[in-house]
Amino acid sequence: MEHTKDPSKDNVILIGMPGVGKSTAGVILAKVLGYDFLDSDLVIQKQTKKRLSEIIAAEGIDGFNALENRINSEITVSHPTVIATGGSVIYGADAMAHFHQIGAIVYLKISYRELTRRLGDLDARGVVHRKGQTLEDLYRERCVLYEKYADITIDMDGKNIEKAVNAMIDGLKDRARH
Repeated sequence: MEHTKDPSKDNVILIGMPGVGKSTAGVILAKVLGYDFLDSDLVIQKQTKKRLSEIIAAEGIDGFNALENRINSEITVSHPTVIATGGSVIYGADAMAHFHQIGAIVYLKISYRELTRRLGDLDARGVVHRKGQTLEDLYRERCVLYEKYADITIDMDGKNIEKAVNAMIDGLKDRARH
C-alpha cells in the first residue's frame, strides 16, 4: 500500500458485526502490511480497568456507548495501525468522524444467515444490545450505519481469513489510486 505524506492518516479501521472477524483478520492484515494492531475494546478496558460487560452493567448501554464514543474519538497512534473496533462503535458520531480523519474505514460485511451461524446467543457472546432486541433487529439497525461510514466494504461470506485479508489489501490499493 502506498503511504500518504501524513502517516497518521494511513490507518485502517475495521468495522462490522461481532463475530465477523475484525480482530482475527486485523492482526493478520497488520502483519502483512507491517502495521501495528490495536483492538479498541481492549483500549476501553485498559482505560476503565473494567471488562466491557461490567461497564454495561454499571452504566447501561447508553452510558457504555457514550464512553466508547469518547475513548475511540481520542485514539492516537504514532505508526500506521490496523484498528479493530467494537461492533457498536458506529453509534458514536465523534468516534466515526475521528476514524475517518485518521484512515480508511473498512466494513467487514456478513450476511444475517452467516452471522447467526457464527454468533449463536447474543448474551453469551457479550454483544451490546437493548433488552428485547433480537439479533436480526440489531443486524438491520447496524448494517445501515456500517454502510454509511464505510470507505471500503468487504463481503466476508464464504471467505477464509486469507481471502478476506487479500480482499482488504486490494480494496486499500484501489482506494489509494483514487
